[in-house]
Amino acid sequence: MWNVLDDDAPFPSDLDVPVAPVLPLFGSDDPDETALDWQERALCAQTDPEAFFPEKGGSTREAKKVCTGCEVRAECLEYALANDERFGIWGGLSERERRKLKRRVV
Repeated sequence: MWNVLDDDAPFPSDLDVPVAPVLPLFGSDDPDETALDWQERALCAQTDPEAFFPEKGGSTREAKKVCTGCEVRAECLEYALANDERFGIWGGLSERERRKLKRRVV
């Protein structure tokens, strides 16, 4: 076993021992991609954020229309459900629609 106190011992990566790869937690096998990199690819990041957080009783139609063509819609919805987002349109669903979805799943 490698010892940090032994200056003459070879470092573990210098040994000819196979090392198991680290598996990604959030579906990406790109080591440079973090868990929230999907947000940079989201179409909402390129549009007016106020559309995604309408006033109470305001229309959600514009935001949902943007979501329909977004490549990271599933990641967005998963994030909102996992983090209990209470406001805004996430993954094409309003807060009320996300609550209904959670009730059906649980």
